[in-house]
Amino acid sequence: MFSALTGWSVRGKATDVNTITPNPAVTLLQEDYRAPEFNIDDYRPLKVRCIGAGFSGIICALRFRQKIPNLDFQIYEKQAGVGGTWYANKYPGVACDVPSHCYQYSFEDHTQWSKFYSCGAEIQASIERVVDKYKLRDCIRLQHELTYAKWDERSGKWTIRVRYTGNGNKQVAEIEETCDILVLGVGSLCRWNWPKIEGLKDFKGLLAHTADYTIDDKDVEGKRVGVIGNGSSGIQVVAAVHPKVKTLVNYGRQKTWIAPDFGITETKAQLGRDPSDTNQNFTPEELERLKNPEFAKKFRHALEHDINVFHMLSIRNSEMQKQAKAQFEAEMKSHLANKPELAEKMIPDFSVFCRRLTPGNGYLEALCSNNTTYETTPIKRITRTGVELKDGRRNDLDVLILATGFDVSYRYPFDVFGRNNIKLNDRWSPRAEAYMSIAVDGFPNMFLMYGPGSGLNTNSTISMLETQAMYIVKCVAKLQRERLKAMTPKKEAMDDWMQHMRHYFPKTVYMDKCKAWYTSDDGTVVGLWPGSNLHAMKALENPRWEDYEYERIDKTKNRLYWLGDGQTVNEKNMTGDLAWYLNDVDAPPVPA
Repeated sequence: MFSALTGWSVRGKATDVNTITPNPAVTLLQEDYRAPEFNIDDYRPLKVRCIGAGFSGIICALRFRQKIPNLDFQIYEKQAGVGGTWYANKYPGVACDVPSHCYQYSFEDHTQWSKFYSCGAEIQASIERVVDKYKLRDCIRLQHELTYAKWDERSGKWTIRVRYTGNGNKQVAEIEETCDILVLGVGSLCRWNWPKIEGLKDFKGLLAHTADYTIDDKDVEGKRVGVIGNGSSGIQVVAAVHPKVKTLVNYGRQKTWIAPDFGITETKAQLGRDPSDTNQNFTPEELERLKNPEFAKKFRHALEHDINVFHMLSIRNSEMQKQAKAQFEAEMKSHLANKPELAEKMIPDFSVFCRRLTPGNGYLEALCSNNTTYETTPIKRITRTGVELKDGRRNDLDVLILATGFDVSYRYPFDVFGRNNIKLNDRWSPRAEAYMSIAVDGFPNMFLMYGPGSGLNTNSTISMLETQAMYIVKCVAKLQRERLKAMTPKKEAMDDWMQHMRHYFPKTVYMDKCKAWYTSDDGTVVGLWPGSNLHAMKALENPRWEDYEYERIDKTKNRLYWLGDGQTVNEKNMTGDLAWYLNDVDAPPVPA
């Protein structure tokens, strides 16, 4: 009927509404306002640059390319491969502290993991698989390291400089460009710590850090090996290299909880196993069962459910915390039965989960071996031939492995300048902070992935990263949709967030006296989200737009200028789907 009345073809080109002569009988208000000439969904092009191609950068690439139209997206990665920490860490025994099937994106369904807790090589392979499956390599530039970023108030853009290092560590070229959005996905566990121990550079044997591991298996065979550190890296490397060495000394600064298989005993029962079975490997029969999509889906769902139970462990004096502490102590004493004197040196008086737990299969057994010493006397210095302790004793070593962790201060090795030339590292002094873990006041159009306040000590980081990525995508969609030049969190919103953080953590075990990567030197919890994984997913589901300040691109006082000329691009051009609202209809359920 419409075509008959107008003489137009529905698939022809519509008359431009701006050429229609207005009715002279209509009196127009004389205001300082020019009617828009663009369509409401004629979205402006956006240039997004993401730093880091680990799990954070990859999920950003997937969601940005899926959700944001008219997009120029690129990742700069300083290493020679994707994977972030899983590309960098290749030390013996490197593995995840989260069950394998949970340590992947929610939309991925890899089932053929070899172990309950995946080794680093398998995780790296899974990341590579995702990158290839979704054809992301065209938007990732490897061996490109960010050196500088500065916000320009006039243009509303970031100027960034990136150093290309080619096949070596020396600069080959420097790229300078601008972008509308800067996403820092560099993580907090990627800048490894070289310990400040006197004489370290004088050691004449083989020396390596777990995050820059250059020692082959044959280099430790039959050798005298020292491992400094008893955090996650130290626990894993000791268990892995011990069977190959002549003697091993593990230098531990503080006590730590070891809990093999914690949280997956119930799930093992689904496979028909005895829950007390400590074998970490999936059997061929179990892997065959997991090829069944329905069974694999139920198995993963049960695992995710199980690990989401443990938030109450983080609450001091909770019933779950009391039970776990008693259980862990009993298990550790059982595993240390051959050297019961180690129990006093190792079992902490602080709560379980004050430090993040690491699956420690084989670690306590290694310490109980006759060729292993667990040393708690502080190190005085490193000599040419080994380690000298503060009580004067010396250990002669052929190999020294540093499992001394990372720089977790959030002090980036590059300069980021926000408004009024404020440097991010200065803004984060004495400690780092980010509104809802995502953004920083004074740094417009800059978003963080796994920055301060992002950690989940009792769960997988992957769900958090997916949630953060979608939050950022929603922010960028708003910038694009409403023709906004910039958005930045309000100072009062940041202050309220930090006040909430300060008052949440005193009831948790994280305030116990233990040294963990997520606390600052003064004991303030910097790295963790104030709540559970499920709490974070709910909190970040819908951004609080009122907590941000905005600047518009268009020079008009009218905040609704983005509504445009009253039509969509498809209507103007008479192309595309003009009934898109009938696709994927969200139908309400019919009551039984």
